[in-house]
Amino acid sequence: QVQLVESGGGLVQPGGSLRLSCAASGSIGSITAMGWYRQVPGKERELVAGLPNIGRTKYGDSVKGRFTISRDNANTVSLQMNSLKPEDTAVYYCRAERLGSHYWGQGTQVTVSS
Repeated sequence: QVQLVESGGGLVQPGGSLRLSCAASGSIGSITAMGWYRQVPGKERELVAGLPNIGRTKYGDSVKGRFTISRDNANTVSLQMNSLKPEDTAVYYCRAERLGSHYWGQGTQVTVSS
């Protein structure tokens, strides 16, 4: 089992920045990928950024050039979000893949508004 805890969400003005962090615990040794997704009411959860252990980092089209995913250490992944737009408002979820299973955090709210 893997437990994920997100932090760093909040309210920010358009054009501002936020940094989200995801801390993994439990059986983290076999995690093969981690990433960030987001969801707004009435819509499907969408990929924001994916960071596999092997392979290329992936970004959703709407965040390319503005968001950066990084691995801070063995159990923490961060998402640096710059030039935020009102349409980036959503609940952001951390996800980990391990041995064919997916694990999700509880989500953190990001609101971009003046």
